[in-house]
Amino acid sequence: MTRRDGIGAAGIAVTAAGVLANLLAYVVPVLGARQLTAADLSALATLLAMTAIAGVASTGLQIAVAVHRARFGPSPATRSAVLTVAVTAGALLAALPVAVLVLRLPALATVLAGVSTIGVVAAGRWLGEMQGDQRFLPLAAGLAILAGGRYGGVVAGLALGAGLTGSLLIGAATAILVLPVLHVLARRPGVLPVGSPLTAKAVLTAGTATLAMLVVSYADLLLARRFLPFDASGAYAVGTVLTKGALWAPQVVTVLALPRLAQGNTRTLRLALLLVGASGAVLTAAAAAGGGLAFRLAGGPDYASLGRYAPVFAATGALYGLVFVLVNAQVAAGARWPSGPLWIVTAGFVAAAWLVLPHTLAGIAFGALGAATAALAATTVLVGLRMRRAVTERQPERGTLSIG
Repeated sequence: MTRRDGIGAAGIAVTAAGVLANLLAYVVPVLGARQLTAADLSALATLLAMTAIAGVASTGLQIAVAVHRARFGPSPATRSAVLTVAVTAGALLAALPVAVLVLRLPALATVLAGVSTIGVVAAGRWLGEMQGDQRFLPLAAGLAILAGGRYGGVVAGLALGAGLTGSLLIGAATAILVLPVLHVLARRPGVLPVGSPLTAKAVLTAGTATLAMLVVSYADLLLARRFLPFDASGAYAVGTVLTKGALWAPQVVTVLALPRLAQGNTRTLRLALLLVGASGAVLTAAAAAGGGLAFRLAGGPDYASLGRYAPVFAATGALYGLVFVLVNAQVAAGARWPSGPLWIVTAGFVAAAWLVLPHTLAGIAFGALGAATAALAATTVLVGLRMRRAVTERQPERGTLSIG
């Protein structure tokens, strides 16, 4: 029987691991700005963005493994994990040479960033096993170890003055070396796979949903870059710090809730929505009360005058936090196209920004808030319909005579 870690200690541990990962990710460009030339710093930032997109495959694999394991118990996942890594490697093999030519990136540094990404994607399998078993303390340790492998080597290289290529070489080595550690951490001696194998389709569904969540929540930043003057787009980027803060602050709730959502626990869904909603409400209220201070902390004193927009950015992140809970709940329930509404909303937002919205900071910001509201409404309706259908299917047909 799976041992479940205490929710309180697990929540603190997973939150701490997330904070560590974000801190290390933040330190990389900060150190890079002090150790690298402008050209190498730009290359590093571009490679980090590219690997973050490719790393969506890792999150998709983790979610798929966690959901399958929570529903069916220990199950074979090697084939799907290997296939996910192989597909990601193939995509990188096709995309990276193009990136080298089009974006004028150093070839060796680009290859090393790709190697690091492969390690991150492979790690999703073992993280998912620990999450699906509700072994959250080992999961927190695994997340911290992966963060150290993913970013720690690059940080060490930059701190030692190894330059762009040398730092990425150390980072690639550490990203691969942590994989055996994660494998050992996820092992449960004496427990044999008994459930049906994880399918590639489940990984694809979870990965597509993760990608859709990433795209819809970052669309406003890209649109601001496209339509606003450079100074206004820079100010918008500062505002999105508040959006991402409100979005990611309660994500530990989704991590802890996912296995029980996979088991059809509707009480867990209601509790998760309540906790994430409360977090978003508090952060939005704080942004409304201290908007100038929030912008000052996020970007410096030059942006304090934009404080009146702080609650708009925070509310957008808070709404997307609720959307993420609902989309993960659909993935956990085996929905076919949980990402569908998010792609539709993204397309609508892009069209509105192109044709209707004022090309101002306020215009894009309120457009993003509207997109988040639409995404929440659509996913709420879908989840509600699915829950109603599940209740109907469990009820015996009325008017039938049972003979026994």
